[in-house]
Amino acid sequence: MSNDKVLGIVVIARHGDRQGFYQDPESYTASATSITALGETQEFALGSLLRSLYLNASSPTYIQGIANTSSLFQQNQVAVRADAGGEGGVIFDSAIALLQGLWPATSLSNTTLADGTTVVSPLGGYQYVPIESVEPNQDVSLEGFTSCNTLNTRISNFYDSDEFLAKANQSANFLSQLKPYMDGRAVTLENMWNIFDYMNVQSIHSAAFAQSLPNTFLAQARDLANFHEYGVFSDASIDGIGNIAARTMLPSILTAFNRIANSSDPLKLHYSSISYKPFLSLFNMTGVVQSGELPAAIVNYAASIVLEVRQPASGGEPVIRFNFKNGTDDTTYHAHNLTFSGWNGQGDVPLSTFTNTFKPAAINTTLQWCNVCGQTSLRGCGDLLGASPSSVSASSHHERFSLVGAGFLGAGLTAAVLLMSLAALIFFGILTFGSKNKKTAHARFGSRASDSGSESHSVRKA
Repeated sequence: MSNDKVLGIVVIARHGDRQGFYQDPESYTASATSITALGETQEFALGSLLRSLYLNASSPTYIQGIANTSSLFQQNQVAVRADAGGEGGVIFDSAIALLQGLWPATSLSNTTLADGTTVVSPLGGYQYVPIESVEPNQDVSLEGFTSCNTLNTRISNFYDSDEFLAKANQSANFLSQLKPYMDGRAVTLENMWNIFDYMNVQSIHSAAFAQSLPNTFLAQARDLANFHEYGVFSDASIDGIGNIAARTMLPSILTAFNRIANSSDPLKLHYSSISYKPFLSLFNMTGVVQSGELPAAIVNYAASIVLEVRQPASGGEPVIRFNFKNGTDDTTYHAHNLTFSGWNGQGDVPLSTFTNTFKPAAINTTLQWCNVCGQTSLRGCGDLLGASPSSVSASSHHERFSLVGAGFLGAGLTAAVLLMSLAALIFFGILTFGSKNKKTAHARFGSRASDSGSESHSVRKA
């Protein structure tokens, strides 16, 4: 409805154009790579579009109550997370570029000194938006698909399936024709992602390669890569292991929905910067592929989903609208109907319906991930699985301490022991203090915003 109000949005965006890299076709362990100027430009443009749609007070999709384009960024209204895993800094750097477009430099970012001098922030008033760097070895939420033994077994079974073997047989002639262009890379259907990625990167950045490659080869390689990747990152069951890439993201998505819908919570915009894998799982879980709304395909660089939390003009509970933009192939977002158990695929989805369907599939803790993935040593699973029953029970309901949180805990315990020792000395008359009318100075510490109470520290980077 045109009179609906947008209460807030959850943005899920793929990184921008990058240099080539390699990921293991069995484990999906990836090598580091670097973002390109093109990738930064793509992300900046996406951020600028989001700004015009959701921060412009005259836009029909303006987020109610958010600091608009005439204001400075407000930290308590925004939560940003970026996968800091296998592709090195590409995903994090993409988040920086998108945020530069969403909250560009402005002369409003200034301070006036006691002598009347006005100082504007560097780079013409750059706005520093905090980003939580999500390290896979400490937090599985944005990269739950690596080090997952259960998924690795499923991948092996997929490669041995009749469907995969038939596709390999059908594509054998085409793959043999690719060998002269692959610079010694293994040309097999199992390695199809790396084949396509190499061809795609070279076609963008190497004029000689682009001119030498036959016209249909890149499209044919993309088609096979789509088959390969959707086969890995989808599942017949919503809580199947093939959907692991999205299942670990669900807790932060659902929490963001509920925070946005809560009028007493300031959160208005939640943004996750990720790789392409969770898109495939989300497309599968939300039914947009099965219904024909979207193809079973790898999304382009800077592709993004915007999940709008809307308040219907007629009242009642908030609803969720699914919007998708496939990188620079689309000039703007398109709304898509979702189809899943409990929903008929018509229009916006009531928040409670969405939550009730997807919450059971969510992987909420590292311990749960360890059990689902059959992992007993990596990512802290050895410690979690080896803990006492009471510790395991507690860890299944609470986030693990971050380094910052652990530091405060250690400092608190040390202070407590010191105070008890001092009290004993005073009690026995061994230690006395001077005048009691001496004032105590208290240091003031600034507060730190976090996503849904997480103790993971934000990383600020220009």
